Amino acid sequence: MVNIPNALTLLRALGVPAFLYLFLIADQPVAAFIVIAIGGLTDYLDGKLARALNQSTEFGAKFDPVVDRLYITAVVLALASREYLPWALVIAILARDLIMALLVAYQRVKRFEYVQVSFLGKAATFNLLYAFPFLLLKDVSAIGSAAYILGWAFAIWGIALYFYTAFQYLFKALVSSR
Repeated sequence: MVNIPNALTLLRALGVPAFLYLFLIADQPVAAFIVIAIGGLTDYLDGKLARALNQSTEFGAKFDPVVDRLYITAVVLALASREYLPWALVIAILARDLIMALLVAYQRVKRFEYVQVSFLGKAATFNLLYAFPFLLLKDVSAIGSAAYILGWAFAIWGIALYFYTAFQYLFKALVSSR
């Protein structure tokens, strides 16, 4: 079903290849920053509007987290390829997402109820989606240093929440599978 929240999620999905092109091929970090910033804004708005307009759909509930993972994966790989992020951190983030994907697959196979995304899980993704655009501005004029520091502040908080919520989800899944 196409509605405003789902259209925003689809728009955000189109931002992934646009970001990759702008950052890796066109070498336009400010334009790439704008694409990611719009992606973060639409991530916030789609959920807010879905609830406010009573337009929540099963498609949106499933597709939105997939697009979040696509964004995070594409952005961390691109940033690491340009040495904005350490590869060890990228591998840890991707390993966490792989473990969560395996958890969902296990729940589906066993026909267990899925663990619902928590407020902290949303906050973790929010922090990461806001951290990465600021990291892009590292080499851009006078604001670069301040943006880079702000980006790492969001990133550290987001990464901590990202891993904390992964443990929460695993624990809830283990408890519910008994």
